Amino acid sequence: MICMNIVLQVKQAADVETVRALLTDAMRKSRQEPGCERFDVYHSQTDASRFTLVEHWASQEALDAHRLAEAYTTIYKPQVIPLVDREGHPVTLLD
Repeated sequence: MICMNIVLQVKQAADVETVRALLTDAMRKSRQEPGCERFDVYHSQTDASRFTLVEHWASQEALDAHRLAEAYTTIYKPQVIPLVDREGHPVTLLD
């Protein structure tokens, strides 16, 4: 399993609601993709400009396919990435 935590910091306060809506749409689409075991988006309660994505993919192939799918190519990469600073964290799920 491939696990990722991605922290996003919206650059401009005026873009927070736009990013929220885009991430919600991307999350719903991503959850339908083959190999997606978990895809959650969290919005900080203490910093409105901060979002955290928690993703679990069945395999590297599933993650690679996600990066070619609609949610990533039409929403996340072209519309969200320009509005945020991104910090990705590949993680290991402890048993």
